[in-house]
Amino acid sequence: MNNRQPQHVAILGGGLAGLLAAYHLREAGLPVTVYEERDRIGGNCVTFRSGDFYFDSGAHRFHDKDKAATETIKRLLGDCLESTDAPSQIYSGGKLVDFPLSPLNLLKSLGILGFARSTYQIARSRLTGKSEPAGDLKGYATRTYGSAIAERFLLNYSEKLWGTTPDRLSSGMARIRLKGLTVQGFLRDAMRGRGSQAEHLDGAFHYPDRGIGAIADTLGEVIGSESIRTRSRVTRVLHDGSRVRSIILNGVERVDADEVVSTIPLPHLLGIMDPSPGEAVLAPARTLRYRNLVLVALFLRKDSVTPNATVYFPEKDFVFTRVYEPKNRGRSMAPPGQTSLVFEIPCDPGDAHWNMVDEELIDLVRSQLAAIAWVKPEEIVGSETRRMEHAYPVVDVDAGGIRDEILGFLERLSNLRISGRNGRFVYCSIHELMIESREIAGAYRAGAGEISGIANLSAG
Repeated sequence: MNNRQPQHVAILGGGLAGLLAAYHLREAGLPVTVYEERDRIGGNCVTFRSGDFYFDSGAHRFHDKDKAATETIKRLLGDCLESTDAPSQIYSGGKLVDFPLSPLNLLKSLGILGFARSTYQIARSRLTGKSEPAGDLKGYATRTYGSAIAERFLLNYSEKLWGTTPDRLSSGMARIRLKGLTVQGFLRDAMRGRGSQAEHLDGAFHYPDRGIGAIADTLGEVIGSESIRTRSRVTRVLHDGSRVRSIILNGVERVDADEVVSTIPLPHLLGIMDPSPGEAVLAPARTLRYRNLVLVALFLRKDSVTPNATVYFPEKDFVFTRVYEPKNRGRSMAPPGQTSLVFEIPCDPGDAHWNMVDEELIDLVRSQLAAIAWVKPEEIVGSETRRMEHAYPVVDVDAGGIRDEILGFLERLSNLRISGRNGRFVYCSIHELMIESREIAGAYRAGAGEISGIANLSAG
């Protein structure tokens, strides 16, 4: 980036990352255009409506982790933004266990002998383990939490979610998901009792009254329809080796590029670059995988099913990985006296569940729900399925290095920035996207040196 402000910034992708980049760039006084291939904005952060029921494209919520991000969301949504306190739990062995894992709740779930065995495993792992944790999820989780807890609550779930064995997955997610689980915590909570639930448990978050899609919709209104082009698929990115010169839309329309922010999936971006980066770059990029997601929503003539925001299902007997009750996030997500459940089924593109017809998917979920005995068959008044592509980047033990090499290659294009979960191939939350887009806009405003879309953010 030269010491000048750009005349115009083209943003590739109208998901939440692209919209946030556009919002912060406009706040910095810079003209933008967002190019989105679908006929709607929001990407995988959208709220669907079915009659009087609303449900999101995932178990989304906004945590108050960054003051500036929270202030921005509150300013955008106003009274539409609610403060919610609904914890999450794990369904294991026919019982609900606190998530993140609570030592006292584990005592009740595992029994005294199982609890003692797990505590011993954790202590032994601390004493005999290597000073540096293993780089793969299985090694890290087993060494840190003991085999019993790791297998029961984390490893099985991770394999279902990512479609890869835990010894091939990065350890990064375990550090977040099981943060605060220690021997000291086990003993402290067991002695203090239920009134002193583990400090790391947190069910508080912010949520728009009518679903997470309100964030994207409001951003779209603020950015303005004149700056957002839907049905505009970026099919080629033309460059000269040092700068992006233009983009091609829908295979026919050429648009000159001054500055570019890409939020589209990283392997796809490389695949549409002209001239091609070559096999030395494309071959490793093709090994980066994304998991798709099938959502099955059941609408219920029932006031409530659980008090939880989300319930996780690590056991392989269940095809779904987690279930959320939208009404526990926002009170207007279901009509009075009714509620709904949304089941997430991770898939690979083209696999059996991704290709399964809707009626079979619904019947499969209903049959497995019957085993839990949460809902009576006559209480189900409707259903719907949705399919989400590129829902999760699969961060295996090789992906981080490959991603960093690709991003390093792209840095030679001085007017290209990479942003977002799919763009950077990282697992990140809404407030982290806001930090990232704010930093990109700040660098443009300052006219300072080049900025990478991964600045100051964790790559895992």
